[in-house]
Amino acid sequence: MLLSLQGVQKSFGGVKALRDGNLEVCEGEVHLLMGENGAGKSTLMKIVAGMFRRDAGQMLWRGQPVSFARPAEASAQGIAMVHQESLLAPHLSVAENIFLGHEGASTGGWVNRGKINERAARVIAANGFRLDPATRVASLTPAGKQLVEICRAIAQGSSLLIFDEPTSSLSESETREVFRIVRELCSRRIAVIYITHRLEELRAIGDRVTILRDGATVHTAHLKELTREDLIQHMVGRPVNAIYRREPQPRGKALLQVENVSRGILREISLSLHEGEIVGLGGLMGAGRTELCRVIFGLDPPDKGVIRVAGRAIHSKTPRQAVAAGIALIPEDRQNHGLALKLPIAHNITMPDLARISSLGFLRSNRETNLANEFRDRLRIRCSTPQQLAGRLSGGNQQKIVIAKWVARGARIFLFDEPTRGIDVAAKQEVFEQMDKLARQGAAILMVSSELPELVQVADRILVMCEGRITGELPGRTTQEEIMRLAAPSAPRPGDSAEARALPDRT
Repeated sequence: MLLSLQGVQKSFGGVKALRDGNLEVCEGEVHLLMGENGAGKSTLMKIVAGMFRRDAGQMLWRGQPVSFARPAEASAQGIAMVHQESLLAPHLSVAENIFLGHEGASTGGWVNRGKINERAARVIAANGFRLDPATRVASLTPAGKQLVEICRAIAQGSSLLIFDEPTSSLSESETREVFRIVRELCSRRIAVIYITHRLEELRAIGDRVTILRDGATVHTAHLKELTREDLIQHMVGRPVNAIYRREPQPRGKALLQVENVSRGILREISLSLHEGEIVGLGGLMGAGRTELCRVIFGLDPPDKGVIRVAGRAIHSKTPRQAVAAGIALIPEDRQNHGLALKLPIAHNITMPDLARISSLGFLRSNRETNLANEFRDRLRIRCSTPQQLAGRLSGGNQQKIVIAKWVARGARIFLFDEPTRGIDVAAKQEVFEQMDKLARQGAAILMVSSELPELVQVADRILVMCEGRITGELPGRTTQEEIMRLAAPSAPRPGDSAEARALPDRT
């Protein structure tokens, strides 16, 4: 037994994040850690990694009681955590990040970057990674940053690696690479704790699974002993239909029309969204899906083409103009681009429509509180009070706040960019239900998703993008194979320059 946690508890400002955390991890195993957002998974792992101190309970490391006051103490014992959101120093090189704090000094007291690069190159080569030690971390993809964190953990001699949602923002090929790395680590008797919400990943990577619910461990078993339905029921405490299917509704008039729009990677994009429908937008990483949402929302005005709302051409060169036209964007990165995490829930909900809660230029706190309470109840946002900081909520509840602020603003056209990224299965169903409710009330929705089952289950019809173009339209009840057939790059098209085909991957 490598790690044992028994009855671990942790509270934050009177809120009990963990009330009975229990976990046992053996050498060389991949131990899955699952549960809804807010179940206590990350809190438990941050205690193991020395980021938080537990309030009660016991932690044994190699059979000996331990308590870490800071990450450096956990690292010295061989414990490292690869975070969902990178904690690297972006302005430093790959090599400097791998050996940060362990550089070693030359005779004159200066860091020898040449030697650091050589040491980093050996670590990178030994693990079969494709990284340049001299590359600045800020220029790496999310997958590349994770590889740097893994290299840093290996270079420090870690015997336990904690992966927190490692594939939430990765492509399919990058996900396969993460799986290869995890299997390689286990072959060296390194233990891995792997936090994930993606049920389809479990069989490909895990040995045993521990499930947390409401701050307590509720079940531990070998994965082969549990069905998908068993896992979901343990996570949410009740049977849940894991496959959400939306019943198609008659569509109304066109609310949004995009006509021959081009910008950057986007080439001659035309599409329409109608009242009452959810249109899926599929494609591989780099196809241009996020770029299209940014253009429609006015973050990147088109170089050519026309965008019409209810038949009227709009020239949204800023998000303010798009919002005035009734367009809302629920971004992929809700924490950095969708919320003010250090502000209360109430401020986040009312921020796009301050005139509604103001009088004579002054904000009226009672109006704000009433409006926030109304939309907290309507979207079932789980919080103690609307004055609670948005950053203290789970990912699913944070996503509901982003939706709530645009519903409160009266938006009619919603651009959902990866709406279920990093949220659990129950929260996903709630988000889909909110989207369905909006559509039934006459809104038009464009839903970008890399999860093909979501597109098939939720969308009325599906547009597929490849290399900046829409390559086809499919009915909502299509197959994943048909989506991939249209999403896969083909031979270069006439008129496409080499430069155009090599544009950076930002979607």
